Amino acid sequence: MSAPVTAPVQNKARPGLSKTAKRGVWIGVIVVVVALMVLGTRFVPTDSPLLQAAQKFDPATFGAENFPVVQEEVVDRAVDASVLAEAIAADPAAAAAEYGVESSGGTVFSTTFTGVVGEGQSGIYEIQVEGLPDDLLIRVQTGPAVTGTELRDATGEIKFGEFKNQIEYQNAAAALNEELKTQVLAGIDAAALAGTTVTVTGAFTLVNPSGWLVTPVELDSE
Repeated sequence: MSAPVTAPVQNKARPGLSKTAKRGVWIGVIVVVVALMVLGTRFVPTDSPLLQAAQKFDPATFGAENFPVVQEEVVDRAVDASVLAEAIAADPAAAAAEYGVESSGGTVFSTTFTGVVGEGQSGIYEIQVEGLPDDLLIRVQTGPAVTGTELRDATGEIKFGEFKNQIEYQNAAAALNEELKTQVLAGIDAAALAGTTVTVTGAFTLVNPSGWLVTPVELDSE
C-alpha cells in the first residue's frame, strides 16, 4: 500500500508596502520629528536682552550707540529746576512719582536751568540759578572725570537684566559718561566757565534735597 501523497505546504508571503506607502510613512516620521524640534526650540528676537547678554559686551560700542538715545530722553524729560525744586520740597515722594525714575542709587531726575557759573574744583562748578531757594546748591560736573550712573539710570530703559553681570552694568554707565565727554564736553573750555552764563540740561540722583550734582547732556555757554 502506497503512502498518501501530501501536498506541499506553500508559504504565502505577506504583501510588502508599496513604494508610495513607504514614502508616506517616511514623510510622516519626518513631520513628527520636525514638529518635536519646533516645540523644543525657543526663538529669540535679535533685539532680545537674552541674545544681547550672550554676546560679548563692548563698552565703547554701547556708549556710542546709546548716548544719543539717552541724551534725547533726558532732554524730553527735563523739568525746569524751579518747578522741580518746589515739587521736591513740598513732597519728595510725589515729586519722584511724577518726575523721577527709580534706580538702585535713588531717584534720578532730569532737569534744565540757566545760571551763572561760580567757583569750581576738579571740574565741578556751582551754578547760581535765580528763583531757587537760597539753601539749594546746584553743581555741574564738566570733567575730566565724570562719575555716577545718572545717564545709565535716567531713562529707566537700561536695565540690569540686559547685562551678564554687575561689572558689565557698571561699565555701561562708565561708557555713557565717556561718550558724554566726547560728544558734549570736549568742546567746552571748563577753565573759562567761571563768571559766564550757561544753560544746562542733565540728570542727577536725589541724595540730598539741598544739593544737586548734575551730569549734563547739554551745556551751552552764552
